[in-house]
Amino acid sequence: MPRWSMMVLCTISTFVGLLAGCGEAKPPQVSSEPKPAAERPAEPPASQAAAAQSASPEAAKTAASAEPAKTETQEPAAMSEKRDLPKTDDEWRKILTKEQFYVTRQKGTERPWTGAYWNNHKAGTYRCVCCGEELFTSDSKFDSGCGWPSYTKPTKDAAVKETEDRSHGMVRTEVTCTKCGAHLGHVFDDGPEPTGLRYCINSASLTFEERAKKPAEPKEEKDAKK
Repeated sequence: MPRWSMMVLCTISTFVGLLAGCGEAKPPQVSSEPKPAAERPAEPPASQAAAAQSASPEAAKTAASAEPAKTETQEPAAMSEKRDLPKTDDEWRKILTKEQFYVTRQKGTERPWTGAYWNNHKAGTYRCVCCGEELFTSDSKFDSGCGWPSYTKPTKDAAVKETEDRSHGMVRTEVTCTKCGAHLGHVFDDGPEPTGLRYCINSASLTFEERAKKPAEPKEEKDAKK
C-alpha cells in the first residue's frame, strides 16, 4: 500500500474515534427556575424608572399614595393657622417690640405722655397689639390729663378682663385682654359720665385703626339740598 494511502486511513480512523468518544454535542441547559434573590443582579435605577412609567394609572396612583408624605416644605400647623397665638415668651418677643413685650407680657407701665395714643384725637378703633382684638373706640376716649390713653368703657364687657392687683403696695384693678391675656393697664372709678370709669391704658398695648372718612358730597348735590 502506498505511503500516502496509509496516512489517509490513519487520519480517518482518528476522526471516527473522536466522534465516538465525545458523543453528540448538546446545547447548554438553561434552568427555568428563578434565581434566589441573593443571586439575582440588582435592578438599576433606570430600569425602575422605566417600570414606573409603564405602570397603569391605577398602579401609579396606588404607589403614590403609599409613599410617605414629604415634610420638608410643609408648614407647621401653628404657623399655618393665623388664629393661633404664641405660647412662650420667646415666641412673643419675635412679634413684639421690647416695650410692647415689657408692657403686655411682663405687666409693665410706659412713662406718661410718651405713648403714641395719649394725644390721639382721630376717629377709629383701638385693638390689642398682641392678638388684634377690638378693645376700645374713639367714641369712648377722653382727655383725662394723666398722660395715658383713657376710655370710659370697652367696646364690649367681654373684650377685657378685670382682676384685683395688689402690686407696688396698692390695691388696683388690672385690665387685661380676654383673648390673649395681654396686660393693658388699670381701671379707676374717677372717670366722667355715663360710666364714671377711667380705663387708663398703655399705648404700647394698643394698635389704632383709623375710621374711614365719608366721601365729600359733590357741590351740585349740596346745592340741590339747599
